[in-house]
Amino acid sequence: MISRRIASRGAAVLLATATALPVAGTAAAAVPPARSAALTPASPAFPASAVSAAFPASPAPGGEAGLVPGVAPAGQQWQIDTPDQVLPPKMYAPAPREDRIQPRQAPAGAYDLVEYVPLSDAVAKVSCSKQTGPYQRQVERWLGLKVDGRQSAADCKAIRTFQVAYKIKPAIGFAGPVTWSTMMLVSARTNPNAAKKCPVRSYKVACVDLDRQLTWVQQGSKVVFGPVPMRSGRAGHVTRKGWHTIYWRHKNHVSTLYNQPMPYAQFFDGGEAFHAVYGSIYTTVGSWGCVNLRLGDASTLWNVLKKGDHVYVWGRRPGT
Repeated sequence: MISRRIASRGAAVLLATATALPVAGTAAAAVPPARSAALTPASPAFPASAVSAAFPASPAPGGEAGLVPGVAPAGQQWQIDTPDQVLPPKMYAPAPREDRIQPRQAPAGAYDLVEYVPLSDAVAKVSCSKQTGPYQRQVERWLGLKVDGRQSAADCKAIRTFQVAYKIKPAIGFAGPVTWSTMMLVSARTNPNAAKKCPVRSYKVACVDLDRQLTWVQQGSKVVFGPVPMRSGRAGHVTRKGWHTIYWRHKNHVSTLYNQPMPYAQFFDGGEAFHAVYGSIYTTVGSWGCVNLRLGDASTLWNVLKKGDHVYVWGRRPGT
C-alpha cells in the first residue's frame, strides 16, 4: 500500500505543479448537491427509464487505476488513506467533559465533488474529454444514451450537462467515479430501498449498500436518515457483510492506525465503524474497512443511532 500511496500522491503533485489548476470552490459541501429544478431524472434530459434499478453498479475492471483528481485540492493535501482502526477499540465511558467537546470543522472545500480524470486530460485542460471512462456504460444507461461503452461527442455533452448541474469539477464529460456516485445518490433519494435489499424491521436498521456506496437508516419502511454517500473498504480490507450491532460510540475517537481523528465513530464490527473523515470520500481507493462519511452526515447519524442498534451490510464496492 505504501508504494501505491506514494505513486498516487506523486501523480497529484505532478498534476498540481504542471498545470497550476484553479482551486476548487471554497464553500464546503456538508450536504448532497441540491437537485436542479431544470435537470432531474424525471426531466427530458434524464428520462424516467434511466432511473430504474436495472443498471449495473460495477465499473470496468481496473478502469480507475490511472486517474487523478481533475482539480487541485482546495488548500489541503488530497486524502488517499483514511483514519481507520485495524483492531477493536479500547472501550471506556467518555466523561461528560469529553463528550461536550465537538469535533473540529472540516476545511473549506473538503467535500467538493472533484472528478477523477486521466492525467492527460487534466494537464491539457480539455473542455470535453474524448476518453472512455471506467463508468461509461453505467453513465450512458443512466442518461438514456446509446449504451455502447465508447465515448462520443454526444455522450460528452450529456455528461457535462449533468456535471454542471451537480457542481462536479472539472465538468469535462468524463464518466468517472464521482459522476457515477452522484447518479447513484440522485436515483436513491426518493426510495433508497426500492430493490428491497435492506431488511425491513420494526426497529432501526442502518443500511450499508456497498454496490452503490450509499448508507441510510430505516425503521419499518420509513427512511429516518439519508441516503448519503459513503466510502467502504478497499480490496483486501472490505467492509464485512451481514448483520452487525452498534457496540460502542466515541464522538472524539482517534485512530490506532494513523493516530488521526475519527469523529463521531460508531463501531459495529471489530475495528469497523461509521465515522467522518476530513477529506474526500470519493477517492478511488477505499477505506481500511470503515464506513467513511462527510462530517455533517456523520454528525447527524450520531444523533439517529444509539448503542444496540442494528447494521446490515451487503453488496460489493466497485473495484473490489
